[in-house]
Amino acid sequence: MNKGIAIYPGSFDPPTNGHLDLMERGSKIFEELVVAILRNSEKSPMFTVAERLEMLRALTGHLKNVRIDTFDGLMVEYAKSMQAVCILRGIRAISDYEYELQMALMNRKLEPTLETVFMMPADKYSYVSSRLVREVAQAGGPVKGLVPEMVEQKLRDKVTSARQRETRAIEILDRIDLGGKELDPKVAKRKKKA
Repeated sequence: MNKGIAIYPGSFDPPTNGHLDLMERGSKIFEELVVAILRNSEKSPMFTVAERLEMLRALTGHLKNVRIDTFDGLMVEYAKSMQAVCILRGIRAISDYEYELQMALMNRKLEPTLETVFMMPADKYSYVSSRLVREVAQAGGPVKGLVPEMVEQKLRDKVTSARQRETRAIEILDRIDLGGKELDPKVAKRKKKA
């Protein structure tokens, strides 16, 4: 086990089995692993930061040297505030490597004492990303085996809730004409037929 703290930053929206694979393996390498959720106001996440915190805490409860936290701003500043010596990053494909290499070099420029360690997830998770999981779930596809069961259920709940809100919004729009006046339901039906 390496002495010191490592930061595993990401959005984790949602946490995948690939993320958990890296957390479990990283916890065996470092004295302490801080899984840091980026609070990014420019993105529209599926899960709130609080929901992701809750999920990750539940999923890593058995890993005694893993802590879940949040940050915003520069990751190197956060890492310095945590007295971290290393950043843990996962690489699935060549495209990941190109991006992660740029980030690692920039982080080294900003903070020369901070090292970056790249880990590949287990083969069975090498294609899994949060973005793909969200897209499959939103399209009604199965995500079993890509995310933990708890996350799978929360994804189903989110998608169902979003569809219900969308249906309600469509029903409301169907009752309103362009002038903003409510239409009589009989008139609205006639307009639809026309």
